[in-house]
Amino acid sequence: MAKTKELSKDVRDKLVNLHKSGMGYKTITKQLGEKVTTVGAIIRKWKKHKRTVNLRPGAPCKISSRGVRNQPRTTWEDLVNDLTAAGTIVTKKTIGNTLCREGLKSCSAHKVPLLKKAHIHGRLKFTNEHLNDSEDNWVKVLWSDETKMELFGINSTRHVWRRRNAAYDPKNTIPTVKHGGGNIMIWGCFSAKGTGQLHRIKGTMDGAILGENLLPSARALKMGRGWVFQHDNDPKRTAKAMKEWLKKKHIKVLEWPSQSPDLNPIENLWRELKV
Repeated sequence: MAKTKELSKDVRDKLVNLHKSGMGYKTITKQLGEKVTTVGAIIRKWKKHKRTVNLRPGAPCKISSRGVRNQPRTTWEDLVNDLTAAGTIVTKKTIGNTLCREGLKSCSAHKVPLLKKAHIHGRLKFTNEHLNDSEDNWVKVLWSDETKMELFGINSTRHVWRRRNAAYDPKNTIPTVKHGGGNIMIWGCFSAKGTGQLHRIKGTMDGAILGENLLPSARALKMGRGWVFQHDNDPKRTAKAMKEWLKKKHIKVLEWPSQSPDLNPIENLWRELKV
């Protein structure tokens, strides 16, 4: 007897979905043009195993899903050594296949602010208070921040497409200098209407710098009446002199939770500038 052609996963999923919607075997058979015995077999398999892919024979997996502990910083070598110590000999490939089945993959860890409970509660409170703010409210916000710019080289990780043994081809490398090329601190701002002035900070951030850059930026961007200034809780911007300057100029400040640089959309703008 000739071997029947295996149905694709898409067809199997469609078949099960039709059954879920209330269709009978014969109706599904007519609609998809498959044999009623095939339709019945796939549906019975789905009811039993909750999956539509074929259950292929083979050696049983040495690691059960219950044996995969979700410890993100554990290396493949650690997993192999732990299992070997427990009497189970496996390879890195087996570990990798098991992790893939559990929906896990190797990724670079993101760097985020170190948060205490007070920071977490403050960020959650800010989010809840502004969750339903309209777009018009955010258009009035003038976002600001400072960042460090490297004077030589690039400010971010760079990937290249290259052939084997061409790692040190000049077009595939990033030149560096001893002790770095130095850096500068800059202050900038932007709103939904565009970017403001960019200022190099040579000393400390004070009212004079804001007077020379913040207000001209607000006027150039035509922020209009009722615009709101956003800045973080850096001590130099929460000092008494700075608060008095903002109050004197009648500038409304957006209350900002501590340790929340990742909430400021200007971080995306800095990244584009550095890249």
